[in-house]
Amino acid sequence: MMTFNAKSTTDDVLAGVDLSGKRVLVTGVSAGLGVETARALVAHGACVVGAARDLGKARDATAEVRAAAKGGATLELIELDLASLKSVRAAADRLVKDGRPFDAVIANAGVMATPKGQTADGFETQFGTNHLGHFVFVNRIASLIKTGGRLVNLSSAGHRFADVDLDDPNFERGPYAPFVAYGRSKTANALFAVEFDRRHKARGVRATAVHPGGIQTELGRHMTPELIQQMMASINQSRPAGAPPFAFKTIPQGAATSVWAGFVADADAVGGRYCEDCHVAHLNADPNLRDGVRPYAIDGERAKALWAKSESMVGEKF
Repeated sequence: MMTFNAKSTTDDVLAGVDLSGKRVLVTGVSAGLGVETARALVAHGACVVGAARDLGKARDATAEVRAAAKGGATLELIELDLASLKSVRAAADRLVKDGRPFDAVIANAGVMATPKGQTADGFETQFGTNHLGHFVFVNRIASLIKTGGRLVNLSSAGHRFADVDLDDPNFERGPYAPFVAYGRSKTANALFAVEFDRRHKARGVRATAVHPGGIQTELGRHMTPELIQQMMASINQSRPAGAPPFAFKTIPQGAATSVWAGFVADADAVGGRYCEDCHVAHLNADPNLRDGVRPYAIDGERAKALWAKSESMVGEKF
């Protein structure tokens, strides 16, 4: 089996892979990683359903995706605002009614380090959008994921900023900090994959979480240049002695782990795990080191507790 690394691109990972006849759902196809993920998939023959909050923006952003389509590949867009459960449920209901199955769902959309705010349903913006929106959406369409299919949740090395707080998920008691809120939401993305995998693996559907790497995309729109400098300094301080300084990945390098985990990696190897740089990450409890996954982000009991808390927050059992 080919091994890939931090510099591998989507085209490297999918070289020689024929996705004809595969149908894939990708959320967040109006910018960055979502657009590149969709482009790589249609270039290898897949039919992609791209979800986005702003369909006009998504149509403009995906012109390159349509141009890259090979064979019978297609791109279809659906409206999905993850910060509104009304929109989430409507989008999921349309897909279920349509009835066509998916070989993979890539939960790629998200927000990062936003100012304190709330979703339409009153949840803290980042936890509500990144986790709860996807939690409801994916669970409502879970029956459409084929046997042998996969769920790929985009998490982040940012999960190391914070574990989930099941007692105060909306910062009603504690002070709000943008990166703590981001960290909680990204830990939640990883834990959601752990529990979804446990619940669905008996029918051959596996779930995994991936860290795309540090990339400059629209995701960082709320970050000031000072914040970016601070982040880079803290990352470089935490690198092992002799390691090269941190460098941003290109967007094709960032999207590579998503397509690797969805279509190339062995299902048993990635199921219920957290991946980075096109491999399964090692456990790393050292707060000073940036790579690897914190034990709390793939803890099965935490994953079950988060699932139960999420159900109670959204008022729906799955």
